Amino acid sequence: MQRRHLLATLASGAALAASPFARAQSANYPDQIIKWVVPYPAGGGTDVIARSLAEAMRQTLGQQIVIDNRPGASTNIGADLVAKSKPDGYTVMSADNAVLAFNEHLFGKLPFNPERDFSYIGAIGKFPLALVVNPDFPAKDFKEFLAYVKANPGKVNYASPGNGSPHHLAMELFKNRTGTFITHIPYRGAAPAMADVMGGQVPCMFLDLASGLPIMQGKKVRVLAIGSGARNKLLPDVPTLAEVGVRDAEVFAFQGVLGPAGLPANVVSRLNGDLNKAMSTPAVLKRFADFGMEAMPGTPQQFQQLARAESKRWGPVIKAAGIKLD
Repeated sequence: MQRRHLLATLASGAALAASPFARAQSANYPDQIIKWVVPYPAGGGTDVIARSLAEAMRQTLGQQIVIDNRPGASTNIGADLVAKSKPDGYTVMSADNAVLAFNEHLFGKLPFNPERDFSYIGAIGKFPLALVVNPDFPAKDFKEFLAYVKANPGKVNYASPGNGSPHHLAMELFKNRTGTFITHIPYRGAAPAMADVMGGQVPCMFLDLASGLPIMQGKKVRVLAIGSGARNKLLPDVPTLAEVGVRDAEVFAFQGVLGPAGLPANVVSRLNGDLNKAMSTPAVLKRFADFGMEAMPGTPQQFQQLARAESKRWGPVIKAAGIKLD
């Protein structure tokens, strides 16, 4: 029995020494290039934010960070790749509502578990979604919009960048809270959805500030209300949904950084600290301001708490609306 115990102990020690944790746990981390997976195509908002942060973090980490775009399957392709990566600190990803809050309710089966298969490194930020209409739409303010859609159930369409997007679910939450019936017209991306709302082919949508701030400020759409806890300083005349009487309807997109489950504590701490520093640099602050994004520096634990709270909040909305993506 003693010999068996000794052999098991030796085997365990050998496995630990040969494991991928050894490099990451060294005082020299990071000593090789870090791959940052973005589960969206190059050039989009998530990609731009990741590249800005990666450049700022390179300065403090002393190591190059390369962006690896892995779009597809509503972010599941990129998320699955990271979940199955070695937990050595050299593969991280941008994660948003889809990865952390929506997909576990939208898909019958995922190849990963958002709560157990990732190490939470830190939140990046959030940006609210606003209810917008074409300037020629009969309703000139929120009160008139609500009266119009209630008087015309099922006859008003709304656009979104796609099924299961934050914009889609924001309107479903709005419908749930207001008892209205508005018909969903999904598009393949924010750009064509915005184009048709501006052109009047579809009268309304929920639009994130990162994509839509220029057309909001340019009066190419009329902004009726914003789904934030307080008025946005970039749109100070726009009331919040709570101000116009829609309670418990804060709607926002958020982003953060994940790694595979099992990242050593010193690696998580190092990446979290450098991420928080990056968010205070002038270049990143300007990029956030351009996108109407609110930086959310904090701890890994705070990021995970946000993600799990959002999952619990949106699960019932998705179920009530009967939305499935598989």
